[in-house]
Amino acid sequence: MRLILAEDHVLLLESLRRMLVAEGHEVIASVRDADALLEAVDRDQPDVVVTDVRMPPSHSDEGIRAALEVRSRWPEVGLLVLSQYVEKRYTAELISSDAGRVGYLLKDRVAQVGDFLEALERVGAGGTAFDPEVVRGLVARTTHTDPLAKLTARERAVLEKMAEGRTNANVAQVLCISLSSVEKHVNSIFEKLMLVPQMGYSRRVLAILRYLGS
Repeated sequence: MRLILAEDHVLLLESLRRMLVAEGHEVIASVRDADALLEAVDRDQPDVVVTDVRMPPSHSDEGIRAALEVRSRWPEVGLLVLSQYVEKRYTAELISSDAGRVGYLLKDRVAQVGDFLEALERVGAGGTAFDPEVVRGLVARTTHTDPLAKLTARERAVLEKMAEGRTNANVAQVLCISLSSVEKHVNSIFEKLMLVPQMGYSRRVLAILRYLGS
């Protein structure tokens, strides 16, 4: 894949570049601030952007706001966002459409090279990839008002894996159940969350957003 890396920490930026090149990817640009990221995407049209949440000048949310602009202006470009923490405010926005091609990993996951590369490949192929810790960190509800309280433990487990960006087949593999069982659980989730088929809306995305508390 053709990649653009956006990271202001020089050592991490260089480590990522070397690892990805070694894996056969083409790093067409490495930038250190949000403005440079947008300029590079406009100029080079990559397959995927890998960006940090915090970037200069304020080192707060410039990176993820740039990612949202990339999503708006170039929806065909995949986004893999890296962060030291769970950024609750913007994550739901990244997955609020059915476009796919988006992921959010905590930086600790980069050290687990296999998981990082799997997430990158999934995003590049048009899917989604969300760190399990990100998914868990976004869930904050009370049981008596929780619309998910109707779900069984197995249905919650299936929905959690869906929220990580996994396909039904991958959910089946991870949970060690059959694909037909996953499909039945997914349909039950849609029914219990009262998500009826509607033109222009993805029930899968709506279920995930409900799970994330968006």
